Amino acid sequence: MSWLLRRIYAASIGRSSIPIEVIFFDGSTYRNSSDPPELKIHYKSRWSQLNSIINHGWGLLESYISQAVDIEGDLKLLIKANAEAGPSLSEKIRQPHIPHLIIRFRNFWHELRFGNRKISRAVKNALHHYNRGNEIFWQYLDPSMTYTCAYWKKGTRSLADAQKNKLDHVCRKLMLQPGEKLIDVGGGWGALLFHACEKYGVIGTNVSPTIDQNQWLAKKAREKGLEDKISIQEKDFRQVTGTFDKYASLGVFEHAGKGQLRDWIRSMAGCLKEGGIGLLHFIAHDRPMDTEFFIRKHIFPGGYLPGLSETIDIMAEYGLEILDIENLRRHYSLTLDAWAKNFEQNWEALHRCNCDQFNERFCRTWKAYLNFCAECFRTDNAILRLYQITFSKGNTTTYPMDRGFLYQT
Repeated sequence: MSWLLRRIYAASIGRSSIPIEVIFFDGSTYRNSSDPPELKIHYKSRWSQLNSIINHGWGLLESYISQAVDIEGDLKLLIKANAEAGPSLSEKIRQPHIPHLIIRFRNFWHELRFGNRKISRAVKNALHHYNRGNEIFWQYLDPSMTYTCAYWKKGTRSLADAQKNKLDHVCRKLMLQPGEKLIDVGGGWGALLFHACEKYGVIGTNVSPTIDQNQWLAKKAREKGLEDKISIQEKDFRQVTGTFDKYASLGVFEHAGKGQLRDWIRSMAGCLKEGGIGLLHFIAHDRPMDTEFFIRKHIFPGGYLPGLSETIDIMAEYGLEILDIENLRRHYSLTLDAWAKNFEQNWEALHRCNCDQFNERFCRTWKAYLNFCAECFRTDNAILRLYQITFSKGNTTTYPMDRGFLYQT
């Protein structure tokens, strides 16, 4: 069995510039370089080797999470090594489906079981990630509890500053005015609404089914004296009520699900007044493609990364004019780097909060999630994007015709 796995590694990382050593269960080894290894992969059972042979990288990852494989070194190097030996950007873009047939079937089966077609299922999927208790997120987010890509403009020195940059960047794009009604769909712990209410004088509404976040947001609003400025609709995005001057959704469109993009955009257009401005911020592919199975199974069940092209097509059908599209892909790598660093530095404190929930399996799952995603946004053949689409309901006559207003001090 080891000889077959050795051949798989030789084909996948043999040409990588990163020195890697693989130690098999029988004690034999494979090294792609004579230099001291920067990354070591240690198989602890025959089953873990078989899992890698059958499921390739996905099998290695699942064995790592289950502690049947140990990985020493920076996890990001594993993604970087595979990218160096993998297909080019254009080749990956032309491949809309997961090439591994077993993983493609598992991804299909996941959609059947966990797709967000029913609101009840969508709520369960959201709670799976976000309703684990706020303690976990305190350990790796910035003090504002902003759980979306930050904005690392020139001179930014910290995650907290980068998140403040992002919040204000969004508010400037929306051209918020005092007294306007702003809806934030999936507002998390309320960072955008607090910033918009305090700095721009708007009246905010958060729409989210996640109980822990909503309770935290309501308590924080009372502490800030904003309870009459911020309201909460604890419901799915398809159940939004009211009409608003401005619309925002940061990092939640990905939770709509493969078959529910139209429902999301219909709701988005339906709650925005004529001439209103909105901003949709989301992880995406440039065109419709399968979403990574590991993320769907272990992190965001039912999730789907929309294609930019399909998103724009549907927005056009509902009379939404695209005003601006910005790609923050490289900003997300830096954001995830900071989250991963914070998580690892604060892991012991989190583990002490609840050693049964936050156990070694959870630690490995979250380390893989944050580190692998960081590198997947960074590699030369990365197909992940982070788009901000600014739009108006109907053709605008008032929105600025250049971007100068975004950068005025």
